[in-house]
Amino acid sequence: MRDVGPAGITVAFERFGDPADPPVLLLMGGGAQMINWPEGFCAELVARGLHVVRFDNRDTGRSSRVENGPEPDLRAAMAGDFSSASYTLSDMAADTVGLVDRLGLERVHLVGASMGGMIAQTVAVEFPQRVLSLTSIMSTTGDPAVGQADLRALGAVGAPPGTRAEFVRWQVAALRAVSSPGFAFDEAGAAERAGRVFDRGFDLTGMLRQSVAVLASGDRTEKLRGLQLPTVVIHGTEDRMCDVSGGRATAAAIPGAELVLVDGLGHGFPREVWPVFADHVLGVVRIAQRQGTVAQRQGAQ
Repeated sequence: MRDVGPAGITVAFERFGDPADPPVLLLMGGGAQMINWPEGFCAELVARGLHVVRFDNRDTGRSSRVENGPEPDLRAAMAGDFSSASYTLSDMAADTVGLVDRLGLERVHLVGASMGGMIAQTVAVEFPQRVLSLTSIMSTTGDPAVGQADLRALGAVGAPPGTRAEFVRWQVAALRAVSSPGFAFDEAGAAERAGRVFDRGFDLTGMLRQSVAVLASGDRTEKLRGLQLPTVVIHGTEDRMCDVSGGRATAAAIPGAELVLVDGLGHGFPREVWPVFADHVLGVVRIAQRQGTVAQRQGAQ
């Protein structure tokens, strides 16, 4: 899709299921592509009567890259200097709503993972009239006191190398480092998906720009307190990329949010949790549908 949102970017996307069903938009995390949403999880959502859209955020996969922007300085951003930020989560939220517009959808259900959860939260805050429900997975509020990564988990992995085979080995090692101790690690599946990520265009600089954007966007906690929509927050108890305190804080900030903690889950999507996640997404979709029906009846009176 070309000319999306205020920035006029190109967005790569894919749809699953019947467009007449309730629309669910999947937002992926930092440096990750839309194919990091497992096809099996998308199928679980479709089987529950939902229409699924997944897409590449700017600076990932086959969507637009920033051109002529400042070199992202993550170290400086971590110290509070955001001068190297090319954009913020608000810009990515506007991208998301721009895609919704171009798809001809009025309101959608948002499901965001990691940074995608942060973008989804930002969309709900800044475009509340476009969001029917929110599912925030393995994410956080932007408060630096919660949801921090255990840098020791990735310290030995290093930067991604150049060739396809080397990249696949690096990606599998990185995913294993933050995987779920309570679930088997699907090495073959991780390697297959890593190969596709490489083929579609992995961009380390883009991932760094996204990381700087997260830091430059600040703490959303007080804004989240004003949300009024069905929300479920899902987090693993063993998440080393985004500590479970981030999920707890998100659920505490959003009025009425349900908190679902999954024992043994790290920062990923083991096959065993696909139906669990899908059931919770369907749960908030149904709550939103009931609320919409009640509002329509009250409006007709």
